[in-house]
Formats: sequence, C-alpha cells, structure tokens
Amino acid sequence: MRWHKRLLVAGVAGLMALTASACAGGQVRGAGGTPQPQTSGGGSPAGGQANDATFVYAPNHDVVTDWDPATSYSNEIIALSNIYEGLTRYDSETKEAAPRLATEWTSAKDGKEWTFKLRQGVKFHSGATFDATAAKKAIERTKEKKGGAAYIWDPVDEIEAVDASTLKFTLKYAAPLDLIAASGYAAWIYDVDAVDADGKKTAGTGPYTIDTWQKGKETELTLKAFDDYWGGWKPAQYKKVAFRVTPEITTAWQLLQKGEVNFVERLNPQLFEQAQTTESVRTAESPSFQNLLVLFNTAAGPTEDVKVRQALQLAIDYDGLAAALEGAGQKASGLVPQGLVGHASGMEPKQDLAKAQALLAEAGYGPDLKELKLSLTYGIGDEDQKLLVTLLSSTLSKLNVTLQAKPMNWSAQWDLGKKGGQDVFVMYWYPDYPDAYSWFLNVFKSADKPQFNLSYLKNAEIDAAIDKLPELTATDRLAAVEEYKTLQEKIIQEQAAVAVPYVQKYQRALSSDVQGYKDNAAYPNVVFFYDLTRAS
Repeated sequence: MRWHKRLLVAGVAGLMALTASACAGGQVRGAGGTPQPQTSGGGSPAGGQANDATFVYAPNHDVVTDWDPATSYSNEIIALSNIYEGLTRYDSETKEAAPRLATEWTSAKDGKEWTFKLRQGVKFHSGATFDATAAKKAIERTKEKKGGAAYIWDPVDEIEAVDASTLKFTLKYAAPLDLIAASGYAAWIYDVDAVDADGKKTAGTGPYTIDTWQKGKETELTLKAFDDYWGGWKPAQYKKVAFRVTPEITTAWQLLQKGEVNFVERLNPQLFEQAQTTESVRTAESPSFQNLLVLFNTAAGPTEDVKVRQALQLAIDYDGLAAALEGAGQKASGLVPQGLVGHASGMEPKQDLAKAQALLAEAGYGPDLKELKLSLTYGIGDEDQKLLVTLLSSTLSKLNVTLQAKPMNWSAQWDLGKKGGQDVFVMYWYPDYPDAYSWFLNVFKSADKPQFNLSYLKNAEIDAAIDKLPELTATDRLAAVEEYKTLQEKIIQEQAAVAVPYVQKYQRALSSDVQGYKDNAAYPNVVFFYDLTRAS
C-alpha cells in the first residue's frame, strides 16, 4: 500500500496497506503459465472433501514485497495476516481490541503501564513455544529494525516478561497499547530465531504457513494449514489458500463466474451490479478506512510551485468522480476517514476550473500560454484510479495541461516514487491501527529518504505538530481533534501537497458457497481464511 500502507493497501498494505496503509499502492499494489490449483468454486473440491478445497484469492497486484514480519509494510498484509498473529485483533463491530495471542489485559497509571496475559499451549510454525519471553524478543527485534510500521512501538519504554504467561509494558507516554498491538503491520509476534526473508518458511503462530512462493508467477503464493494451530481445525474449513494474480478486473470476474477463483477484492460498478444478480456469486459491501491520495511533488518539477498544485486540486471533478463510482467510494472530507478520531467535517473539496485556470496563468501556463506537461503514476488494474486519471486528463487538456499518465504495478511505482520520479503519485492509504496518526507520520512528515512521503513535503512546523499527536490523543481528545483539523488545513490547503478525492467503500464478490466472510476496515483487503467454511 501502508497499500499500507500501508498498502495496503484494489491493488498495506495494507502497508497495506497498509499499509501502508501503511500503504497499498495500485489498490494499496503477471501473467505466468503455471498450472492452477484445484479450487472449491463451482464444483467438487479435490478428493471430494471440504477440507481439501483451495480458497483462491484474486488480487490485481503482486502479493509479497517483504517477508520479514518486522519490516513488512505493503500488499503482503493479506497473506501475512493469516500467517502471523498479534497480541490483539481489532473488532470492527465493537470498535475495540479483541483477544488473540493475549487473552486479557489491563492498563494503569493513566495508560502508561499495560499488562497482557498470554494464551497458553501455542506453538510457532518452527516448533518453538510461544511465551512472554518470545513475544518480548519479537517486539524488541521489530523496534530495533526500525522498518515499516515499527514506529507504532515508539511509546514503549520497557518490556518485561514477568512470567511465561505475563507481558508487562511501561510506556514513555500514554497510548492505546491494546489498539497498537492490533496493528496490521509491525505488531506480529514471531520466533525471532526462525525468520526467513526469502519466503521459504514462516515463524508465526497463525493458522497457515507457506506452501509455495513463485515471485512473478500468476499463482504467486499458496498457503497450507498449520496442523498444530492452537485454534484447531474443523473439516469444513479451508486448509489450502492460493493467490492468483489477475491484473484485469474483467478477467477476475470471469474466473469467479467459472468457479476458478473464490474472492475478488474489487469490481467496477457495472460488474458489481451484475454480481448481485449472479446465482453462483454473492456480494459484500462495507465502509472502509482507506482513501485515495493524489500526491503532488512539492520538491521538484513544475509542481514545486504551490500555485500549480492548488490548480491541480481545483481541476479534479470530485462530485463527478463520486457519482461515477456508483457507491464504490464517497467524497472525502480531509485526510481522515469518518469513524476515526481526527476526521474533519466541512473540508469536502470542490472543483473550480476558473480558479484553476487563473492559478495556472499566474504560474505561466494555460490555454494562451505555455503548455504544462505532468507525469503521473497510478496502479495498474485499478479501475477506480483509472477513472480518476481519465476524468482529470480530459479536464486538464482544456487548460493546456498534458497529463502523461502511466499505470504501473505497485513495486515499480513505489520504486520510482522513492526516487522522486514523477510529478503526481496516486495511491491508497489506510491506518496501521485504527488511528489517524498513520497518515500524518508516514505520508507527510519530513523524510530524507522518502518511503511513503511521496509528496516530499518538508515543513518543520508540521513535523513538530505531528510528533505531539499520539500523547495528545491519549490525554486530551478534544485538543487532538482540533490539532488534526489544523494539520489537515495546513497540508491540504496551505501546502497543497495532496488532493483527497474519495474514501473507498469495499464492494467484494465471492463464491456463493463461502460462509463466514466479514470485512474489517482495520485490515484492508484481508480475508481471514481460517474464519471461512465451505457450504456442503
């Protein structure tokens, strides 16, 4: 994504997505000739038994960019969320952290001391025993790596393994550690002695392990059940999972209808409407914490001029785009989606072509002036991003602005972005845990070597305000809300570093015989395969 990255993040994510939001790019981010696994959709599973069935997920982007659970911060959130587990997992229905590797927890001293009681009888995929010492080592290694979303542990001053089943955290400042421990990135607990960066083995406690990984192939990754999983296994559960990379959305839809894949993370409005009346398919809709960011290069090229950036913001047809998405996205108000602390109402953007033309003229561009050429990158196979680019290209052409738009897979787009290789970078973002801080720290805080700060914004005043957000959120919620709004005004209006056209609404399509599926906005595009069963 973050696709996030997160991440992230259709195309960690999250990050990202998230991952990102972490970020997931292209969403938040090959056609190979490899044989496809036996699938469950449309016919009898291999061997005729439900637990021999393979659940096939059809992403439109590469599946894994980083296998290390400490530093992972992109599309692999989907796979790794089924291989690794954290102390807690966010429950999107209760909007609270729920037990995972921790069964209960308490906080004291105004949120600066947290104690977690750990689940017993848990084994890592390596065969090692999960206990407080192992959890402490994993979190400390993640902190030391300083990669991906490791910043989530910044409030932690000391970790103590009180005994085999008790983990105690002392914080430097108050923070919601139960939510932090539920992050989609950097919160996974793993056997530090068994981490394999090459994707040949896994070191988690989750229900699945790696079966095969073939980077660049159509079926890039397959997972198999971890027989010693603490939750146990029932016959109707899916004990095999395959990720079949399908960049074109129409192809994914055809494969779903044929029963060759079980889950398509996103369809365009026309196909989604068709899916709702297709007998072998069912659909699912839910709001998300994932929004689309149009990041403008503030450091170099023609967009270094703030007037050009402001003109580009005003050229986007926000209402037209929201209408064309037909329910797949809703118009954004600021950087923070509704449902998170920091959301600011009354910041919905509006198109104003007359003002855009006037700003371009002040910068020396326009219909009767010099032509402006801008390079833009976006996620290949993402129909929503393509729609944005198509509408914007048409509008800008009337202002003598040529948008040289290039669809790219996430890895290539991100690599180019980290080198400052474009004027406009389109990606999704979603939070690493259910908190708005992720957008500001990862995407807009100054960075000498950009990771997700792909507007290349550098502003000391904004940086200082961002640093205060976590403690302010924990100690003075009203003040935090005001600070978030002020920051959004500075980043969007004053600096014009970004345009935020819409917040995604997840529209999924899956085989009608799949039971138990629930979307969770905190883990964008993640399917928790263990929770699913196949109808007999």
